Amino acid sequence: MFDVTLLADLGWIICGGLIVVLLADRIRMPSIVAYIAAGLILGPAFGIVEVTHDVELIAEFGIALLLFVVGLELSLDKIKDVGKVAVLAGLGQVVFTAAGGFALSSLLGFEPIEAIFLAVALTFSSTVVVVKLLDQKGDLDSLYGRIAVGIFLVQDMVVIAALTLLAGMAGSEEDPEFSAMALDIGIAFAGTGALLVVALVAARWILPRPFQWAARRPDTLFLWSLCWCFLFVYASVALDLSLVIGAFLAGLSLAQLPYNHDLRRRVHPLMNFFIAIFFVTLGLQMQLDAALEYMGAVVALSLFVLIGNPLIFMFIIARSGYDEETSFSTSVTVAQISEFSFIFATMGLAAGLIGADILSIVALVGLVTIGVSSYMILYSDHLYRWMKKTGILGLFGAADREKPEVAAGLSDHVIVVGMNGLGRALVRRLCENGESVLALDTDMSKLDDLPCRTMLGNVEYKSVLDAAGLSRAKLLVSALHIEDTNRLLAYQGKQESIPTAIHAFDDSVVDSLKELGVDFLIEPRRDGVRREWKSLKGLVGPEADDA
Repeated sequence: MFDVTLLADLGWIICGGLIVVLLADRIRMPSIVAYIAAGLILGPAFGIVEVTHDVELIAEFGIALLLFVVGLELSLDKIKDVGKVAVLAGLGQVVFTAAGGFALSSLLGFEPIEAIFLAVALTFSSTVVVVKLLDQKGDLDSLYGRIAVGIFLVQDMVVIAALTLLAGMAGSEEDPEFSAMALDIGIAFAGTGALLVVALVAARWILPRPFQWAARRPDTLFLWSLCWCFLFVYASVALDLSLVIGAFLAGLSLAQLPYNHDLRRRVHPLMNFFIAIFFVTLGLQMQLDAALEYMGAVVALSLFVLIGNPLIFMFIIARSGYDEETSFSTSVTVAQISEFSFIFATMGLAAGLIGADILSIVALVGLVTIGVSSYMILYSDHLYRWMKKTGILGLFGAADREKPEVAAGLSDHVIVVGMNGLGRALVRRLCENGESVLALDTDMSKLDDLPCRTMLGNVEYKSVLDAAGLSRAKLLVSALHIEDTNRLLAYQGKQESIPTAIHAFDDSVVDSLKELGVDFLIEPRRDGVRREWKSLKGLVGPEADDA
């Protein structure tokens, strides 16, 4: 006979979550916070809904889809120019925050195992919340937005390792001997490693062709992506791992395909339904009375995340040579705990390693930090200007490099992309002949010691070319050895009616560049640098002297 109770519980969860989300939207509060608040109202506050096995099962589907979409957000192409700082900042922050979180939790009187879970929960930031807010601001493709996404990728890989460790420990409950536990943990990591290898290999050599065929029919593409997700989920369960590991790795593999934007758009509606169930259920599981007893700890841990995390990131990113505003804007994005924090605490509760009070503390810290940090991200420009006036940011020693915005005042200038040997030589020749030059590269070290304005950025993003003042330039020059990027620059120059000079580093690219209407092909290996300079000189003006 059909269980009406389940239908009634789902009705309360969906309707209650919807009402709170609509109210929260008026103050631009993230939906995750609203769903947890709805759970608190329906459960601990009024006792309308209780968590049943069926509701928990539906919530597990929701978290699997959430982690699938988190993986879909993490395209390696987006962060290839900021990979070094992402790894450095991501791993550095994990170490410092985990150590600081453990020390703070211990000082607050928590047992070692509880302090470990709290420290891990404080360490990671929310990919879902931050990506949504950056997209809302239009900053997702900005330099600091790409650094933030890269940091989240590093963090997510670390938390997958933590979940794998927890899965291995949970598998050793029947035999708590160290040797048995070490074996189970080793097997768990081997399983996760195998899934990661399969995901990356499939993304590179297996998935592109079938998904290219499926992309002709959007509904088929959607079903294929879900099939791939649940295939990895099934593999995770078969390997005695958490299903969220498989879901995340499935999304990560699909994120490397050119269809990831369309996939995210199609999966989101289904994901939103299950996500509502999960986070409302999380609120239902909270022991509010127990959490309120630890309100002092909640406040201290929340302040550590809201202030400590950004300070750690600000220090690390400033040491990497980025300017003050980029360092600050990136640091603000990590001032909250992650959806992984909730998952990790939920798994710890299910394994009997922590009590419901620790889960409740994590949930309350999540409510506070996600809520406050959302406004910090949305109004980071205003916050930066205020912080700059106080002089506090100067203590971090961030590089005083000119930011992309300074190019807004340029006009009738020459943009040179790619500071390899050829690019640097052209920049110096142009400057010697009195041209206003903007040198652009993704590597900060290559921009040093140039006699012109410089800009750090990836020209594959239209926002970078806009910031460089392409529409007001007199010439666009690319010295790059990257065919796809050169073709893109040729196209962008044509769209803006700006003369272009592109490095034809190989005979195979000449015809395609000519088809795009490139004004001048730089072929120094064939014609010699001196002849190339004489030809290029004609594009910037006959008044330039011979070098």
